[in-house]
Amino acid sequence: MAITVNGVEITEAMIQAEQENHADTPSPRDAAVQQLILHELLLQEARENGIDTANDGEAIGALLDKTLQFSPVDEAACLEFYNTYPERFQQGESAVASHILFPLAGDELANSLTRAKAEGVLADLIAHPERFADLAREHSSCPSGQQGGSLGQFGRGQMVPEFEQVVFNTEAGQIAPELVATQFGHHIIQVNERQTGGKVSFEEVKEQLQQYLNEMAGRKVMHEYLAKLVGNAKIEGFAMPGL
Repeated sequence: MAITVNGVEITEAMIQAEQENHADTPSPRDAAVQQLILHELLLQEARENGIDTANDGEAIGALLDKTLQFSPVDEAACLEFYNTYPERFQQGESAVASHILFPLAGDELANSLTRAKAEGVLADLIAHPERFADLAREHSSCPSGQQGGSLGQFGRGQMVPEFEQVVFNTEAGQIAPELVATQFGHHIIQVNERQTGGKVSFEEVKEQLQQYLNEMAGRKVMHEYLAKLVGNAKIEGFAMPGL
C-alpha cells in the first residue's frame, strides 16, 4: 500500500534517499518515512499560509518563524528551576595537576635506576618548583610532557587510585614530596588547582540554564505543533507514532 499524506504520495525512491540520513537509528526506514511525512505536512501548511515553497528549507523556516511563538524564559523562571532541582547543580571535587612520568623498565635493575633518576629530578623540583614544565618536557614519557606535564582538570574517579589519592591530598601549588608508583611507572606530581565539591552558584549557571530552558520551551512548542499537524492529517500506509 502506498504511503500518502493528504493525498500526496511518499515514494519508495524518496524513502531510500532519506534513509541514508538515519543509518544510526534503530529503524532507519521508519525514521526516514516519519521525516518525509513531517516534511510534507510542513510544506502543505506553508502553502496554506501563502508562503512560497520554491525552496523547501526556506519555506519551512518561514512557516516555523511565523507559527512557533513562545515567551523567552526570564531570570525569575531560571531561578525557580535552580531552586526546584538543586541536585542538578552539584559539582564534584576536581583538581588541575601536572606530572612527570618515569616508565617502568624491563627488569629490577633498570627499574631501580629509573627510580633513582626520578628521585633526583624530584629533589631538584622541591628546591626549584618553577622548573617543573621544563623538566617535564625533558624527562616525562607521557605525551603530556610536551605541554609541560599538564593533565588539565579532572575529577575524582578519572585517574588511577594511587595517583588520585595523592592529588586530592596535596595542597594547590604544591609538589607531592614523594614519588607516586602506579601501573604506568613513577610519577612526580604537582597540584596546580583544587576545587572543592558542592553546589554551583546560580550566577555561574544562569546563562547556560536560560539557554537550556529556552531550548526546552522551543522543543515543546514544536512537538505540540507537529502533533497537531499529524492529528489533523489523513496519512495512509504508515502509522505515525505518538508525538
